[in-house]
Amino acid sequence: MLKHPRLDQLNQLGLTGMAHAFCEMERNGDAAGLNHAEWLALLLDHEATWRNDRRLALRLRHAKLRHHAVPEDVDYRSPRGLDRRMFEMLLKGDWIGNHESLAIIGPTGVGKSWLACAIGHKACRDNRSVLYTRLPRLIDELSLAKGDGRIATRMKSLARVDLLILDDWGLEPLDGNARHHLLEILEDRYGCRSTMVTSQLPVARWHELINDPTYADAILDRFVHNAHRLEMSGESMRRLSTTTPA
Repeated sequence: MLKHPRLDQLNQLGLTGMAHAFCEMERNGDAAGLNHAEWLALLLDHEATWRNDRRLALRLRHAKLRHHAVPEDVDYRSPRGLDRRMFEMLLKGDWIGNHESLAIIGPTGVGKSWLACAIGHKACRDNRSVLYTRLPRLIDELSLAKGDGRIATRMKSLARVDLLILDDWGLEPLDGNARHHLLEILEDRYGCRSTMVTSQLPVARWHELINDPTYADAILDRFVHNAHRLEMSGESMRRLSTTTPA
């Protein structure tokens, strides 16, 4: 282990990236051919990279994304009606900065959850907070939180997330408890944060799904009118992957 007073100072100041770069440069003799400005610039670049990587790892851990999906791995060739131009626009994240919503709609197996996680991963890269959850599971968690007095704290944490991903919207009709929680979530986030949902059902059937005209009007008013829609079609990619030769 390299011992050097400057290395100790870097670690004491929390400049871990610079400390690692300092060790490598001393070990490999790279510093000998650099002037002072070049040497400092290299150390600063390493520190910035280390901090960005650490921040991204923290964002991803908190996001709890279901899939390890990254934009570079998106398959635009599969016959599922994915609009490449629109998806690349969504990846840029301007809609998140504008506090707009997004609905990814299509039959089961076309990759809605995967694409949602890819957008979430890109948002984490852009230093935005993200949280992924399945809507049925979130409703159950909120019901438990209401019972033990944690509901206010849980709702505040949901309201603060830059991008909330609600997967599996519409698997079953919403009961009174679910309608109330969903309306509160969207009310807290409307115009302040962005919400993304994935659903097998077309938007025209969401009113029926919510199963109460008053709640349906309120919920859809806070989501649909400023929501982008990414609609897909086609067979399940899982089925295709088992029938198509590698």
